[in-house]
Formats: sequence, C-alpha cells, structure tokens
Amino acid sequence: MRSQSEPAAAESGATARPPLVREFLLVAGLFLVYKFGRRLAIGHTAEALHNAHRIWDLERTLHLPSEVDVQSALLHGDTLVHLANTYYATVHFPATVAFLVWLYLKRPAHYVWARRVLAVVTTAALVLPFTFPLAPPRMLAASGLVDTGRVYGPSVYGPPARDHLSNQFAAMPSLHFGWALMVAIGLIVATRSRRRWLWLLHPAVTLLVIVGTANHYWLDAIVATVMLAAALALIHPQASSGGTPTSLRPPHRTAVTAGRRRGFTVEEPALAGAGR
Repeated sequence: MRSQSEPAAAESGATARPPLVREFLLVAGLFLVYKFGRRLAIGHTAEALHNAHRIWDLERTLHLPSEVDVQSALLHGDTLVHLANTYYATVHFPATVAFLVWLYLKRPAHYVWARRVLAVVTTAALVLPFTFPLAPPRMLAASGLVDTGRVYGPSVYGPPARDHLSNQFAAMPSLHFGWALMVAIGLIVATRSRRRWLWLLHPAVTLLVIVGTANHYWLDAIVATVMLAAALALIHPQASSGGTPTSLRPPHRTAVTAGRRRGFTVEEPALAGAGR
C-alpha cells in the first residue's frame, strides 16, 4: 500500500522551472530568427503570385468553402470588419506570450513541452517561404477579395515594396492559426476545468479572421495544422523526473486528491494483480 506522501508527490509533479533569463533569450531569439529569416525569402513576387493562382484553383478543385463568403459576412458592417482587423493585428503574438508565461509559472513541465512544439513548428514554417513563396489572397485580383486592413484599418502591412518588417509573400503556413491552435491545445492539456474546451474558440475565431480579412487561404491553416500535428506526435510533455513522457490528457481527480481537498486522505484499495 502506498504511503500518504506518495500521492501528494505524484499529484504535485514538481518540476523545476527552467532559468528565466535563458528562457527569455530562447523565446526572443526564436522570434527574431523567424522574423528576420522570413525577410531573407523576399524578391519572389512573380512566383508568389503564380503560386497564389495555383492555391486558389486547388481550393476550388477541392471544393473548399470560398473565402469570399467569409469576407462578405464581415463586410456587413464597418464595426465587425474593424474588430476582425484589430484581432488579426493585436491578439496573435500577445496571446502566445501570455500562454507561455502562464505555463512557465503554473505548469513548468507543460511549458517546456509547449515551447519545444512551438519552436519546431515555427522553424519548419521558416522553410516554406524559400521553397513556396505565396502571395495572400488580398493580393490576388482573381479572388475578388478586399484588403480589409488597408480599406478599413487597422493594417499591420504597408506596400510590399516598402515593407521592411515582414515578408508578405510568406502566407503559407499561417502561424496565426498554428500558434492559436497550440495555445488552445496546451491549455486544454494543462488544465482540468470542464470549460477548458472553450479555448478552441481562439483558433476558431482566428481562422475566420485570417480568412475573412483575406490574409490567408484555407490551405494556409490546413498546412499549419498538419505541421502542428506532426510536432505534437514527436514531442510529448515530460514527467517531473524528465524521463517518461506524461499523458496528453489533462490532470484528473482521484479518490486521494479529492479527499485531500476536503481535509482528509482516502486510502486506495489494493488491486488484485496490480504488481504484475
């Protein structure tokens, strides 16, 4: 029979937090490498527009919903499209940083896992602009879509020729969606609230925003999802000992933990064959 202290140790799963300065430098360095790395993949305007036509035609062949329909819903009112542009411009990066900070403080083992997954996905996303430059649908005249950021504001992009902060021909994959989906998955895994599934609203809203504002195609989000799924299949949260990976299931209550919260301990009965 286990001692009363063993369940407590197992439940706490005390994991030492990585050094704060090191983690700050790692995360900031990753962002800067990605930001400046994408800038190296510029100067492919003709190829990016050609690929945009290919993606647009492929989506029609696959019978994916039209991005035009999503944007039409946004354009019913200036307030709605302005909110969508604001969401696109302001939520993406702060939400991801807040997610990592919360995990670092509250779920260190899950923090390391999430940081590794995001690093792998972001690094992989750095390769595609070199191999497959892609203009966003707002630049594709054949799409009939409106550049909502330029027309209604706010916009995070200037004219491509004078934009020295971003590579606008790197639409695929959509890290707006990939990061948002990882934030939702990470919070679902790391928490036990019955309402934790509501975090899926973040990637759902993000998907509608990136498509409705004509910054991304459906396929940009699909490719980001595939890349994230591959990273999650390879990288798992580590146990407190740093050895055997823990389950991706969120923490669950047991008879022992439920009893401890009420001020007493419930001994679990020994199970026949448990030692096998």
